[in-house]
Amino acid sequence: MGVAALYDIHGNLPALEAVLAEVEAAEPDVIGGDVAAGPLPGETLDRLARVGARTAWVMGNADRELVDAYDAGTRPEDAEDPIARLDAWCARRLSREHRDRLAACERVVRAEIEGLGGVLFCHGSPRSDTEIITALSPPERLQPMLDGVAEPVVVCGHTHHQFDRAVAGRRVVNAGSVGMPYEDEPAAYWLWLGPRVELRRTDYDIAAAAERLRAGGLPDVDELVLRESLLEPVGAAFVARHFESRATG
Repeated sequence: MGVAALYDIHGNLPALEAVLAEVEAAEPDVIGGDVAAGPLPGETLDRLARVGARTAWVMGNADRELVDAYDAGTRPEDAEDPIARLDAWCARRLSREHRDRLAACERVVRAEIEGLGGVLFCHGSPRSDTEIITALSPPERLQPMLDGVAEPVVVCGHTHHQFDRAVAGRRVVNAGSVGMPYEDEPAAYWLWLGPRVELRRTDYDIAAAAERLRAGGLPDVDELVLRESLLEPVGAAFVARHFESRATG
């Protein structure tokens, strides 16, 4: 049957709908974190509520921060930086059920997949939802993140660009981002596993989606969500260099 893994949706409901239409009867098996922090947070969670009970949810850093913002009751106008304001704005648009769904996400998810064997799904790295793995990460930086991991395949997200590489004795795959990809072309990027690893993309109407996302009312939506991912893509090579530089200081 295969496993569909959808990562980094970031409240982009049109992108999610496009991918779900392509997946069709095969419901997504793994939601890989950073689900709702974006223009349509509640609507995105409402759509995912219909995918079925067998879907596993991985905790992303944005999910954790959104739960914290909900619990703190932070007002957007009181937040100190743009990301904290985004979290506060999104938290005001979540129900208690939405909050509890995010809070119930797991740190990692493990599965046995035909043709691949054991697969570990995480958000940033197996040991942290904020740790950065890129297409350029050298073995000496990756190895400590993978210590204690038995699975031969590790699937991550967080940096919003797809790759599939053998490094530090593992196959490390980034599923890409459904809703806010840092790739050469705007689309919804996701992952299909079994019996092979397939990096997939789903095209959809970007202009119509941008208007729908703007209508959600998120302040500075172009700068925070749309510009570098959908309107003026920065490109995967630049993003890999940028995040690797951040990771190494």
